Amino acid sequence: MSTLPPRAGRHCHNAVNPLHSTVYFSPDLGKEFGKLGIDDPHATYIASRAAALGAVGPGTVTATFYNFNHDLVARHLPAVWSVASPQAVLDARLRAADATLRRLLGEEIIASPGMAEAAGLALRAAGACTRHARPLYAAHADLPVPEEPHLAYWHAGTLLREHRGDAHIAALLAAGLDPVEALVSHTATGKGMNPDWILTTRGWNRTDWEEAADRLRGRGLLDAEGELTEAGVALRAELEEATDRMDLAPYEHLGEEGVARLTELGRDFLFTAASAGAFPADLMGRG
Repeated sequence: MSTLPPRAGRHCHNAVNPLHSTVYFSPDLGKEFGKLGIDDPHATYIASRAAALGAVGPGTVTATFYNFNHDLVARHLPAVWSVASPQAVLDARLRAADATLRRLLGEEIIASPGMAEAAGLALRAAGACTRHARPLYAAHADLPVPEEPHLAYWHAGTLLREHRGDAHIAALLAAGLDPVEALVSHTATGKGMNPDWILTTRGWNRTDWEEAADRLRGRGLLDAEGELTEAGVALRAELEEATDRMDLAPYEHLGEEGVARLTELGRDFLFTAASAGAFPADLMGRG
């Protein structure tokens, strides 16, 4: 039984995770990877997120990313490791994170006591994460913690993101949702990415999308207009609740007061970053 208010961990994750994600939409990431000789945006994302695993092949990445088309992953792995080593990729990603956060937040926030406090809270929470059955989290947990508070906060956000993400994959498997069905049903909640962004970044096409929607209709989870049915809403709610249960440890460890404070600080940073144009205007929505 949790001692935290309902969905407190989820709310904290939703405040912290998006600031981590800003690097994947940042021109700074493309600039740093261009210096390594990696110019394709797909290769940049795949390599930057997978590098903590080492010079792995496409099968490992398809398994751990879950909702990416294997053909897209195989187009870039393992070839990208002949261009830049995983360590060079990790170094470039951290430089991009530094440049991105400085540009979006400004030097005053970067050097503020609030940033140092947030880093300490997020790292304390991440200290209670567990490695078993969480490959992306476990790989990132082996990386050193950056010294500068804004990068330590970003690193901790990475750990919390991948810890929850690994748990969410387990919940998707238990619910019987394949990669595209997971994407379609999430978008149907109104809280997911725009389908155009999904198809572009994940390597699927419209036929894949419509076939997944038909399978969801066959299960009674989606109606003829592409809206979630009552059963679909219930399934998506249970997915998040199951993920909450498997992702509870870091937030229970931090405690109610710490979680509330980290959520408050994270939301402030996120609002500033979003106001500075951190995310594309058409990123979210049903398209």
